Amino acid sequence: MKKYFEFDKLGTNYRREIIGGLTTFLAMAYILAVNPLMLSLEGIPDLPDAMRMDKGAVFVATALAAAVGSLFMGIIAKYPIGLAPGMGLNAFFAFTVVLTYGIPWQTALTGVLFSGLIFIILSLTGLREAIINAIPSQLKYAVGAGIGLFITFLGFQNANIIVGDPNTLVTLGDLSAGPTLLAIFGLVITVIMMVRQIKGAIFYGMILTTILGMIVSLIDIPTKVVDKVPSVAPTFGAAFEAIFNDPASLMTTQFLVIVITFLFVDFFDTAGTLVAVATQAGLMKDEKLPRAGKALLADSMATVTGSIFGTSTTTSYIESTAGVAAGAKTGFASIVTGTLFLLALFFSPLLFVITPEVTAPALIIVGVLMVTALGNIEWTKFEIAVPAFFTIITMPLTYSIATGIAIGFVFYPITMLLAGRRREIHPIMYGLFIIFIMYFIFIK
Repeated sequence: MKKYFEFDKLGTNYRREIIGGLTTFLAMAYILAVNPLMLSLEGIPDLPDAMRMDKGAVFVATALAAAVGSLFMGIIAKYPIGLAPGMGLNAFFAFTVVLTYGIPWQTALTGVLFSGLIFIILSLTGLREAIINAIPSQLKYAVGAGIGLFITFLGFQNANIIVGDPNTLVTLGDLSAGPTLLAIFGLVITVIMMVRQIKGAIFYGMILTTILGMIVSLIDIPTKVVDKVPSVAPTFGAAFEAIFNDPASLMTTQFLVIVITFLFVDFFDTAGTLVAVATQAGLMKDEKLPRAGKALLADSMATVTGSIFGTSTTTSYIESTAGVAAGAKTGFASIVTGTLFLLALFFSPLLFVITPEVTAPALIIVGVLMVTALGNIEWTKFEIAVPAFFTIITMPLTYSIATGIAIGFVFYPITMLLAGRRREIHPIMYGLFIIFIMYFIFIK
């Protein structure tokens, strides 16, 4: 096992990989509670039952998709990246496709299935890998830093340190509120351990925050440890219903837009996550992503698997950077993460102690680590500074990694051409320029 994952070459060991995989799982575990609520349209009154997905089945589908996806990534690509149904994509699935368009959730799952199959084809042909490697290093640094700002913003938001405001969009939250104080405690204790260079500081910070939360009654102590696993039958295989029972529903422009949107967002969210995690873990070689094709194939296979179980698009999670920060460098950490998602099927009551306040400090600290990529960007060259800055700033402001990438990639060929640096632009970047322009015109 150590030889397969090259522990000695990468300077890691079982302890670091296990802690890293566990940290990634804890940072991602919220999806097990959030995804069922999202896809069942919980909180939306007066909806027919046919529009709501079964919460228990979605919980199981979420755990299985995350487990299989993480195992694929660990075994095939050997990267310390966890996978699960993606936030944002599940909101598009539930609130746009099902609620707004009125498309049955079964047909929406078919859209996810089709996008995953297209992913696999693109991955096997090497096109996805070629696209990622064609991205200039300056924009890769910008993507990593932008994701750092984005997840820091998520962390502040989860802790209610930053809250919405009707006049200024965002403002400082109530720092005297109990849950917010708990998150601040976690942030302070984690910073102290990070400064003291304690290995696994982020993980230990989450544990201490959870313990304090239970002591002060901000986090409920679980009444039981093990619970019955719900049935996945209500959603399993539903993605095939439209193919066999109503193929005409798949021959519409609306369905095509749905597939393209799933395809686009997952493609570039995954690309950004892979680059960011590999850079933080020190796995990039000559500014290229080793085994990119295998990583992308694992991601594609996870999407197909997840759609069959009955959940929205499965994608690589940026929260994996928390595991990397805790010491993970190899795919063994992903195997740990995947195994824990399987175990979570039986220990669901324990998941409720991992609240947003517990994971918020981890996201904030990881953001701090990721924005160090800013130092590698050539800010004195305006033709580089403009697309890099737009990539970075628009990720948190638009609440979308993919949109930030799109805006930066539109400006890059323009500024480089105007600066007389045409020969430095890879031909693929021109193709992406056109695709992104069309995306903003026809989809976004």
